[in-house]
Amino acid sequence: MKDIKPGPITKELEELAVNTIRALSMDAVQKANSGHPGLPMGAADFVYVLWMDFLKHNPEDPHWPDRDRFVLSAGHGSMLLYSLLHLFGYDLPLEELKQFRQWGSRTPGHPEFGHTPGVETTAGPLGQGFGHGVGMALAERVMAAHFNEPGYEIVDHFTYGLVSDGDLMEGVSSEAASLAGHWGLGKLIYIYDDNKITIEGSTELAFSEDVGKRFEAYRWQVLEIDGHDHEEMRRALRTAKEERHRPSLIIAHTHIAKGSPGKQDSAKAHGEPLGEDEVKLTKKNLGFPLKPLFFVPQEVRSLFDCRRRELEKKASLWKELFSSWRKAFPEKAQLWAKFMERKLPDDLEEKIPQFKAGKSTATRSASGEVLQALAEELPNLIGGSADLAPSTKTIMKKFSSIKQGDFSGRNLHFGIREHAMGAILNGLSLHGGLIPYGSTFLVFSDYMRPSLRLAAMMRCPVIYLYTHDSIFVGEDGPTHQPVEHIAALRTIPNMTVIRPADATETAVAWLVALKRQEGPVALILSRQNLPILDRTRLAPAEGLRRGAYIISGWDIQSPDIILIASGSEVHIALEAQDLVAAQGRTARVVSMPSWEIFDIQPEEYKESVIPSAGPLRLAIEAGRSQGWHRYLGQFGDVITVEQFGASAPYNVLAEKFGFTAEGVASHALRMINDFRK
Repeated sequence: MKDIKPGPITKELEELAVNTIRALSMDAVQKANSGHPGLPMGAADFVYVLWMDFLKHNPEDPHWPDRDRFVLSAGHGSMLLYSLLHLFGYDLPLEELKQFRQWGSRTPGHPEFGHTPGVETTAGPLGQGFGHGVGMALAERVMAAHFNEPGYEIVDHFTYGLVSDGDLMEGVSSEAASLAGHWGLGKLIYIYDDNKITIEGSTELAFSEDVGKRFEAYRWQVLEIDGHDHEEMRRALRTAKEERHRPSLIIAHTHIAKGSPGKQDSAKAHGEPLGEDEVKLTKKNLGFPLKPLFFVPQEVRSLFDCRRRELEKKASLWKELFSSWRKAFPEKAQLWAKFMERKLPDDLEEKIPQFKAGKSTATRSASGEVLQALAEELPNLIGGSADLAPSTKTIMKKFSSIKQGDFSGRNLHFGIREHAMGAILNGLSLHGGLIPYGSTFLVFSDYMRPSLRLAAMMRCPVIYLYTHDSIFVGEDGPTHQPVEHIAALRTIPNMTVIRPADATETAVAWLVALKRQEGPVALILSRQNLPILDRTRLAPAEGLRRGAYIISGWDIQSPDIILIASGSEVHIALEAQDLVAAQGRTARVVSMPSWEIFDIQPEEYKESVIPSAGPLRLAIEAGRSQGWHRYLGQFGDVITVEQFGASAPYNVLAEKFGFTAEGVASHALRMINDFRK
């Protein structure tokens, strides 16, 4: 491969390159009349040094497995990233920069994973990217423990990130930083753009802590530099890379909107265009041509082209190493392919435990049994809980726990940090190669919601195990009884919610979750024991694969009413069906564990289960009714929970809230009689 040299890399050339990044960012924000010019202008120096001298990536192959990851946690500074991606030759032409924040462009207001080549994660909700990066760095160590051999370090990359004052104020970053230090993620390096400005003004309004001491307490290495001094940045990055047992935070003191005569160090530069006059004054101040807009000097293009070719050589050398490793370790090479493709064994379903009818078990316990079998078959299955594994049944018993210095285990202990757990799971998924899961009580899914939303937006195939799923938690009372949470999860686009009725449905639910690649899956599991249904007289649990199915009464041609339920309430509906029959009326029971899966079924199938012009319908679920009415028709009704729960044994709560066979049957018969009148 022929080298292309731009000539000596002088300070003047580097300054021109940095000012090109600033100018592109200014021009794009100004043209859009919307955006955040301050961060790209202030952070351009140290990010230029990182990308030009340290970051290992390949614009020709943005998904190269051993690339360094760069996380722009401060996603509002997206034009900084887009400018770099363009200059390095990613598939992001200048025309896309000119369409910043416009419909259909690949340069949205905040970076979006899967939308723009080279963007590693969707960022913008502050603190989330911080957690994603911790997950990526953890994944790198786990993959290295699985696949590296002496002389064959095929997994050897760093995770870098740019974090802001706002990122470090958000609580999720504190949770994630604590875990990163605890695990000793030495290949995680974050650069803190300490410009002391937020939207409202100076950070002194609300942020006076000593960030460096805080991170030292988290067991991080802390370095401090002038964020506009390239040599200081290079020294700091070299020092950070040498520290392999602690993550590093480089505090870079910068000026927001560096170079702007009227708006440098001003909150006005944070989230609004500089204005055409100020853009001109800034370019003049920086010694950069005023015209044309979106100008990239040829010597700057040559500089980035030269570095891109050096990076291509690094990628080629890795491919040679990988080829040698594959020949030397063919069994590991086969395993690598399975990891990277998330390939499931063909006989996986045969390995899943069978559950005998007549016994009773909580679906959380059934899930735990299934998990043990899956752990044996899926070596890339990794996960844990927010300090609740004994209750959520999520420890893989035959495997060790991940800890500092030993990443060969499979169990993760997140501590009481649901929010960080959610963000780190996203990072594990985004890195590639692993199948991550996390668990907590359903009521605490609220703590994770921003991370859940981004997982769904990025279509990360993360599995959540939410136990203690309803008011039937019992004596712990309303603080621990999720009422609105299932409905809240169902409102998230791309999120698949599955609430199985018994152990057998739970096994099928796990298989469905593993096979779904287009977004996260939440399994909603019971605390209380539930009878394992007799499938010799009921429909097979395989019906769960279609979201909803007629579990009983499929032979009734024209039932008086359809009872639709999920989870533990399916059992109540089945008992109520017999009571309705004893009164000379007929009921069909539909188990509906997943709205999302049911909704994508062919219309013919949906009509066969819940006819649009069919009989009366009654939905039974121990949560809020929100959303159920779209399945109920004009004369449908619900038995749900429209208030917070109470502290009492769960069987008492069932009676008080109407979740008994007698209560459901009475409600159904009243509906039938009223309709016939």
